[in-house]
Amino acid sequence: MAASLACAFFFDAEPAGEPGKHALDACALCAKRLARDSDVFMYGGDTPFCSEECWREQMHLDTVSARQATRRLQRFTAGTECHRGHRQSRKVSIAS
Repeated sequence: MAASLACAFFFDAEPAGEPGKHALDACALCAKRLARDSDVFMYGGDTPFCSEECWREQMHLDTVSARQATRRLQRFTAGTECHRGHRQSRKVSIAS
């Protein structure tokens, strides 16, 4: 009995800042409506998906996004280091 009460509470919970929207109404990837009697695949703690395929696709998208962010950061850091080296090695002529 307690498990079904906990499940009902979870489905009826409203996310903060979004009154009227239930946490598990639809798949976060394809927006397919989630039935209360179907399996729900969770990712990231609170993100629901209708199927293992949507769940895996979101994980793949997150991995690609993280790699791209890492590459951008590496390029930015390398560019900053390159510019720093040029600034430090400038020659300045002093008129006598």
